[in-house]
Amino acid sequence: MDIHILYEDDALLLVHKPSGIAVHEDGRKAGPFLTDWVRAQRPEIVGVGETMRLQNGTIIERPGIVHRIDAETSGILLIAKTQEAFEHLKAQFQARTIQKEYRAFVVGKITKPFGTIDMPIGRSKKDFRRWSAGKDAGGTMRTAVTRFTVLRATQEATYLSLEPKTGRTHQLRVHAKAIGHPIVCDTRYNTKPESMLGFTRLALHAYGITFVHPTTGAAMACEAPLPEDFVRAEKLLV
Repeated sequence: MDIHILYEDDALLLVHKPSGIAVHEDGRKAGPFLTDWVRAQRPEIVGVGETMRLQNGTIIERPGIVHRIDAETSGILLIAKTQEAFEHLKAQFQARTIQKEYRAFVVGKITKPFGTIDMPIGRSKKDFRRWSAGKDAGGTMRTAVTRFTVLRATQEATYLSLEPKTGRTHQLRVHAKAIGHPIVCDTRYNTKPESMLGFTRLALHAYGITFVHPTTGAAMACEAPLPEDFVRAEKLLV
């Protein structure tokens, strides 16, 4: 697995996960998983964190995993190396004090330079495997807020900076669809997943994260360099 270490100390590890690798087992896919890399490269992290029960009843360990990004999403991931660091970072996520920035290419032109998408998310009434923020949503509705800034736009596509203020499953993908601008190459939430700007995968990248260091108390910010397909798309969107 082509995992790049962005930062590491005694308490935490920040890595750049490529698209196509899931963070941990889900009971359906065969892998490989980022947690396999953690076990092989940092065996001292095994046992840190919390277990998780999958839908099939299997209980898995997730060494050091504090948060997740989708398998198709590339970008930055924060891993705790000690239980103390895990608990500290988990509390920050629960308090929503950790700030994350994503980059995405979406279909069509967004005319507003910036804005906030404040739309609750629930299960899709048409497909329980999907989430929805529109009329199709049902069941328990959860608050979901995303801020966006347009970085570049043409009639074909818009390049966005996205800041999720809540952490719902597939939030950015669902909100993008809800405003009529699904993420390029999103095979789950785009009924016509166009392969524009050269993308062959979900055009979503976890670009940056800001948090408080669990040991020193210092504010930290780290970024994951844009992958080649994003750099190419930036040049094409003119």
